[in-house]
Amino acid sequence: MILINSKLKSSALQKKIDRLWQLSAEKLTSLDKSESKIKGSPVYTVKGKYTSRGWTEWTQGFQFGMGLLHFDATGEKAFLEKSKEKILRMMPVHITHFGVHDHGFNNISTYGNLLRLAVEGKYEASNWEKDYYSLAIRCSGAIQARRWSDTGNNTGYVYSFNGPHSLFADTIRSLRALGSAWRLGQRALGENDAEINLLDRLIMHALTTAKYAVYYGEGRDAYDLRGRVAHESIFNMNDGRYRCPNSQQGYSPFSTWTRGLAWIMLGFAEQLEFLETVPDAALEKHGGKKKLTEIFLKAATATCDFYIEQSPTDGIPYWDTGAPMLHKLGNYLDKPADPFNEHEPVDSSAAAIGIQALLRLGKYLEKKDKKAAAKYFQAGLTSMDSLLSEPYISTKSAHQGLILHSVYHRPNNWDYIPDGAKIPLGESSMWGDYHAMETALYIQKLNKNEEYLKFFI
Repeated sequence: MILINSKLKSSALQKKIDRLWQLSAEKLTSLDKSESKIKGSPVYTVKGKYTSRGWTEWTQGFQFGMGLLHFDATGEKAFLEKSKEKILRMMPVHITHFGVHDHGFNNISTYGNLLRLAVEGKYEASNWEKDYYSLAIRCSGAIQARRWSDTGNNTGYVYSFNGPHSLFADTIRSLRALGSAWRLGQRALGENDAEINLLDRLIMHALTTAKYAVYYGEGRDAYDLRGRVAHESIFNMNDGRYRCPNSQQGYSPFSTWTRGLAWIMLGFAEQLEFLETVPDAALEKHGGKKKLTEIFLKAATATCDFYIEQSPTDGIPYWDTGAPMLHKLGNYLDKPADPFNEHEPVDSSAAAIGIQALLRLGKYLEKKDKKAAAKYFQAGLTSMDSLLSEPYISTKSAHQGLILHSVYHRPNNWDYIPDGAKIPLGESSMWGDYHAMETALYIQKLNKNEEYLKFFI
């Protein structure tokens, strides 16, 4: 489990964070120069160069969002202008993408960041600009809400690109589109002008995720370990009933794919922050704010505890807690992760996402449970200290990635395996790099007492 450094201060990480911004300037410039050679959105690196992977275009928002995060952190306006130009030219198709659940990934990372930066006064934006970004977010949220499977009795979920039967763990973090659109006043209309309440769909999806994708050690099945998650939850579309867990990118339905775990950790941590801003009356039909907070907090603490317990001492997890060759690594949870081993890869992108969850949950609990708050926050700092250090930070100019040893799709064998190696290693991903930057920005804002970093305006 993570060997938590209880004395580590967030300010002690600032030098490493400053180095991250130096490196991100170099990496973003390199990627920009080679972008024309990439057919489609860059997804992950192969031999240090970003390449695409035809599945869905779910990573383009991270690509352009990184420039906005870099500008926010450094004030280097060239990165803002470059990102703005590409967002305005290339992202409109994502606003009205009916085929994916990933609206929060693509559109909040781009239009959401642009609107946030404008509202915070980080750059001068005209009212027309802000209205345009607001409209983009409102449309994105409404279209995400349209991708809906009703399971009866005021329940349901935003279904994945696998189809109406499929709920992905990832989507809880992508609900930022629904939340932001609702905050901006969006009303979605269906047949006969029937209103689709975006907040209701956000809450229902979160409740369905908490109930079926997260385990609590309460005897649900033979593999019910508190805090583990299923990547995919399958429902019978004839009657809306839950049928079984599944996994697309993990080892099995009964083990935990750690990036799916991280998505749920961060999704619930952020939604707890969002829930505090919602009027009580808007939540009454779902049992009220107190009940919902209890459910969200139960999911967040269970998954964050599982991450702490099932990660190596340095806080960088292996790609799946049930990966079949982990036993060959010996007592792998009692030592730092080894990305150069011969048996199972680590996933630094799961760390980049999960760390932010630990930090946010810690901050959320500061006034509610100081002991728990300190545990989660210090676990996040401990893990971030590792992520910003070698062998994870990418310091070579020839490598376009920022954070090394990320894994995309191990079961499909999509990740690059270097000559002489037996497992994927040494490569980066768009979501890993983006979330490392977002988490670093989160810490920097705390260090400098700047406005708290949140997804909603």
